[in-house]
Amino acid sequence: MSKHTIVIGSGINSLCAAVILARAGQRVTVFEKNEWLGGNILTKELSVQGFRHEIFSGFHPLFTTGPFYAEMKETLEEYGLKYLNTEYTAGVLLPDGRSLALRDSRDKNVSALNEAFAGDGDAYRAAMDAFDKQAKLAFGLLSKELWSMAGAGLAAKNLWDMGPEGLIEFFGEALPNARKWLDNTFKDDLIKAWIAPWTLHTGLGPDDAGGSLMLRIILASFENTGMPVPEGGGSRLVEVLVRIIEDHGGQCRTDSVVERIIVEDDAVTGVEVAGERYPADTVLANVSPTALYQQLLPDAAVPPQTRQEADNYRYGRGNMQIQLSLDRPPQWPDPILKKTGMVHVTPGLNGTSRAVNEALRGLLPAEPTIVIGQHTAIDPSRAPEGKWTIWIQLQELPAFLTGDSLEEIDCGGEWTEAIAEAYADRVIGILDRQLPGFKKAILERHILSPADLARINPNLVGGDPYCGTASLDQFLFWRPLPGLRGHETPVKNLYHIGAATHPGPGLNGTSGYLVAKQLS
Repeated sequence: MSKHTIVIGSGINSLCAAVILARAGQRVTVFEKNEWLGGNILTKELSVQGFRHEIFSGFHPLFTTGPFYAEMKETLEEYGLKYLNTEYTAGVLLPDGRSLALRDSRDKNVSALNEAFAGDGDAYRAAMDAFDKQAKLAFGLLSKELWSMAGAGLAAKNLWDMGPEGLIEFFGEALPNARKWLDNTFKDDLIKAWIAPWTLHTGLGPDDAGGSLMLRIILASFENTGMPVPEGGGSRLVEVLVRIIEDHGGQCRTDSVVERIIVEDDAVTGVEVAGERYPADTVLANVSPTALYQQLLPDAAVPPQTRQEADNYRYGRGNMQIQLSLDRPPQWPDPILKKTGMVHVTPGLNGTSRAVNEALRGLLPAEPTIVIGQHTAIDPSRAPEGKWTIWIQLQELPAFLTGDSLEEIDCGGEWTEAIAEAYADRVIGILDRQLPGFKKAILERHILSPADLARINPNLVGGDPYCGTASLDQFLFWRPLPGLRGHETPVKNLYHIGAATHPGPGLNGTSGYLVAKQLS
């Protein structure tokens, strides 16, 4: 009889793992607490028909550059998955109306940056050309199991290619924060504003250590893969992955809450769902460290050191999602921004830093970085002809409130619907001032506060979309816990996957893929 693997949760890492294991001949069962599969991938219509919105995650550049997609691309396409893209990947709009858009190639970006500020394009080329020499190591660290022969081989190869001095230089350049790298590389504040907010998409801020490396990884990813989205919505990817699993004998069950992981003689033997026991040879838990070590496992199965490290695991800032259906596209000051996949409406580097600091102190930021996703610009099928969808992400919010920076919104403690609506009004007001007639074009709006996100998906602790800060002490070898090796746990045949584990947050599927390849 083939081995039976149970996967807790149906996020991208779970489904990627289940695909690999099912295709390898294992019996696979995926248990999902919600009524839909896909975790943070969900495309749906809201109250106005014809508008297909991404409710949580929005874009897939990390997935299409990851090892799972590299192996499965042809199969996914055979099952009908099609990715669409745009030349203009990411843009920025400042309060004074200045704007800039990132292209899908280095040469185009160099030209655009030199046009914005003479010499900054050349500085961009020099910085990215230098990063090219380090890219294999940087992307290798994010695509391999570090505590493995593959990880050792990566280290040995790069030690040979780069030499000890080169490796020291790599890590020396990786440690500084984004502000230092931006100030040392560029002169123009518009260009700094164009790049700086991307630190938010790693769960960091412009002044957090390690941000300089993450920025260059993101910029290189845009040059290599653009801003891809599945035609018809992110749920198309989920549908294809589920079909592959089921076609190979696996099961994906919704409305199924795993209440505990069963351990006997220090080894996993199954899980309990609604009081019923399901035996398994292996369990993959796509959950937070808090859920795994404080809720799902019996106390006796968790060593004191692991429990202490799980207690010390830190979650990041809260996030808010706003979906808008528009009667027409936004009136961007530069028509190129209408063609751009994602635009940051931001006060700039210092403004992003200020908003992050306010959020860390529990305050609603006075002027947040507004992340605007324009799926309709890439995939017109997302809205009726002439209409538009807007996906807004606000990543500089406190999980728990102490007040409002402007002292306009009465708040403290827990998020409420009234607070979320009031803050959404602030955000829409900023956009209405910069994009004429924006508010009048809104046909519907849908808001998910940090508390809503945490309620819907327990991995989003406090509304943190990255299931834990990706600071240096919780990254690479130290993610999720410094005392554990990679995705192993203290329990035999129980593996930890998901955003809380290596290689960290982002819609990539890599942690599930790495564990599944090890087990298949």
